[in-house]
Amino acid sequence: MRTTRSTRTTASPRTSGTSGTSGTSGTTRTRTRTRARTTAVTGAAALAVAGALLLSGCGGSGDSSANANVAAVSAEAPQKAGTLLDTPFTKPALVLTDNQGKPYDLVKETAGHPMLLFFGYTHCPDVCPTTMSDLALAKAKLPKADQDALRVVFVSTDPERDTPARLTAWLGAMDKSFIGLTGKFDAIQAAARSVGVGIDPPVKEKDGSVTVTHGAEVLAFWPKDDKAHVLYMSGTTAGQFAADLPKIVRSEAP
Repeated sequence: MRTTRSTRTTASPRTSGTSGTSGTSGTTRTRTRTRARTTAVTGAAALAVAGALLLSGCGGSGDSSANANVAAVSAEAPQKAGTLLDTPFTKPALVLTDNQGKPYDLVKETAGHPMLLFFGYTHCPDVCPTTMSDLALAKAKLPKADQDALRVVFVSTDPERDTPARLTAWLGAMDKSFIGLTGKFDAIQAAARSVGVGIDPPVKEKDGSVTVTHGAEVLAFWPKDDKAHVLYMSGTTAGQFAADLPKIVRSEAP
């Protein structure tokens, strides 16, 4: 028996604010929409989680086709932060510009390395900076060798505004080793969809605000096969990431 559930939550007014730094301004309002597919199995409860979308802006709408790629996952105990994917995602074949202004081949540059992948944007008022800060705190707890091996990649879903210079400044405030990628939106959208994350092109609204969509998930890729085996949803704490990262580095299920 398979049940599809959709939930839409509108963020409270306190999430509204003026976004942008270094001379860039604009109003950002946030709402969250989550789609989940749950499969019931006789004698056991098997959970399936689809990509959660975070839509920032006024009157933004999602593309239902973006949610077609649903991640099937293994049942996990409630205290587990990460969700183990039954079918791991292949690393997207993505070549963009990194925050140093140089071409960056995601598959080539991260081959054989543990990698954490997140799709977001620097003008995001809440989820993106919180997630990346938590990853920085968790990474800092790893042994030096594991820190050097780990790749944390932030792919912009707002590439027109997220220039290499802006990505360097924004990510550098959290961890200077974090890699920021920007480029053509179509390529970014295709890569996101290939790992179950649905995003739409940024839209400038009549009131001057910009609607930007981004994922609420962090995907953890194991170094042994360069595939995403674990998915972390928004709300995962720095402590939970820190507890799991040593196993991610060793290609082990947390």
